[in-house]
Amino acid sequence: MKENKLRLLAFIPAAIVLITVVISSILIPKSFIGVSTKINDFILDKFSGILSLTAFLSLVSCFIAYFSKIGNIRIGGENAKPMFSRLKSFYITLCTTIAAGIVFWGTVEPSYHLAYPPASLNIEPFSKEAIKFTIETMFMHWSFNPYAIYTLPTIVFALAYFNLKKPFSVLSQFSFSKIENKDWLFQIIDAICLLSLSAGIISSFMTVTINIGGAVSSITKIKSGELLWAVILIVMFIFFTLSSISGLAKGINILSNFNMLIYFIILAFVILFGPFSYSLNSSIESFGGYLSNFFDRSLMTGTIFEDPWSKSWTTFYWSNWIAWAPISACFLGRLAYGHRVKDVILYTFIYPSIFSIVWITFFSGYSIYLQINNKIDAISLINNGNIDLIPYIVLNHLPLGNILVPFFLIIVFISFVTSANSMTNVMAALSSTGITPDNQEAKMSYKLFWGISITIITYVMLKYTNIDGIKMFSNLGGFPAMFFQIFSFINLMIIIANKHKDKYKNIF
Repeated sequence: MKENKLRLLAFIPAAIVLITVVISSILIPKSFIGVSTKINDFILDKFSGILSLTAFLSLVSCFIAYFSKIGNIRIGGENAKPMFSRLKSFYITLCTTIAAGIVFWGTVEPSYHLAYPPASLNIEPFSKEAIKFTIETMFMHWSFNPYAIYTLPTIVFALAYFNLKKPFSVLSQFSFSKIENKDWLFQIIDAICLLSLSAGIISSFMTVTINIGGAVSSITKIKSGELLWAVILIVMFIFFTLSSISGLAKGINILSNFNMLIYFIILAFVILFGPFSYSLNSSIESFGGYLSNFFDRSLMTGTIFEDPWSKSWTTFYWSNWIAWAPISACFLGRLAYGHRVKDVILYTFIYPSIFSIVWITFFSGYSIYLQINNKIDAISLINNGNIDLIPYIVLNHLPLGNILVPFFLIIVFISFVTSANSMTNVMAALSSTGITPDNQEAKMSYKLFWGISITIITYVMLKYTNIDGIKMFSNLGGFPAMFFQIFSFINLMIIIANKHKDKYKNIF
């Protein structure tokens, strides 16, 4: 077993930037926020269209790969045996990607779209058209597109790492194009991706902290604010650090299995006691609208009509998931070992998308039902800065809602701990030498560095920007990762075209 040492070119530049950000966010928070905001505005003004196109190409690539000749290629070779079954891999994929987000935004986001639909579409707030638009938008933001963004680089990385025996590096995703295997280049690319993922994790960490703050406030009546956020962040840091000690496979397997059980219990409860017919029928109708309006809505940037809605919502989501994608691929790619490419697409793309559609149907449908029947006033909560309470007010309208709230808190907490565990593992691994299919764990000290830095920045951003900081850091992380996602698409097309069959014959 090789000794783990720092990959200096990967770790030091990323560490210096992150430490600078930590110090700046503490000592000169207003200036730090000001600079971040200007960079964010520049990205949105110049690149929102490319971000939307990147998300669209990711979706297209999954269908092409599934039905192409590479679909039957087994990751790691014909004799490779999977670490987990397809079902277990689906659980882990769901809990380490967007699950924590959909739990929160699945009830919060519909209220925004009901009250503030895009001005360019001339939809009357709270109208029947607004309801249909809201559900269609939830399907677009939370089902096939995001999981396609994760699946594309996962396939390419898995083929390169296990079949071509390339290094454990983000740059291995580009091994099918004519890029020389120079170690310094691999390390520099990984440094950029480490920073990109840090921004994405900070955005997600902020969302989860606000969400858990709302749950604690709902249960204990303690006001959700800076002190509570600090306590929540410290507790989450301790838990995902402890789960990392048990090792990647064991820790994440235990957490994801338990979390999925809670998901199914709560989902079954909402289906049984919520407005089943209303949620199901309105979602079926809206799913048709989602399909018929798919191209317009998924590629809408708001530039022509000078409408900021798309940049605030759709581009924000694409940026967030693209920020996670290159490094998430290094984690999900390890789960892919022993599975065919078709299997990977099923449990990383199709199954999670179907789960999200079901979740949106009943949770978002229930939230909309309560809002339009004046049983909750989510808009007042939004306007007063209390969006963290919305999921728990919605749950409290169900029978035994006071019992459901703690369970809801558990899945939010475990979803993020699982996700943070997987990502800090990968970040530590990218900072380390000696990572191979047989030796996948980096030193604990590397994991602690990334965990502590991200936790501190998250608190500062929450304190000074609240929900605006979530969207800002999504865009900051998504911009550099966008280029890697585009390269992943190009390399997948190279594999499918089989232009280098003689060089890569061990894949085919």
